[in-house]
Amino acid sequence: MKARQVKRAKLQAKYAEKRAALKAAGDYEALQELPKNSSPVRAHNICSMTGRPKGYIRQFGISRIQFRELASKGLIPGVKKASW
Repeated sequence: MKARQVKRAKLQAKYAEKRAALKAAGDYEALQELPKNSSPVRAHNICSMTGRPKGYIRQFGISRIQFRELASKGLIPGVKKASW
């Protein structure tokens, strides 16, 4: 999963200017010719530690499960275990 995300990020960066120019010109037929993974919509948020795509917390960049484990070990400052 992580390798796929890296590949998509590279394609998005490579085609960003071309995609913006084609959108401004209104040339949607040429936009369809570009690779599908070059679209920023296809980017997914995945946990940086496990690669889990679901339960992602943007502020920390990890999944809810990893957040819970790190918080219970005391590795995330300012987080107290309330009643999990």
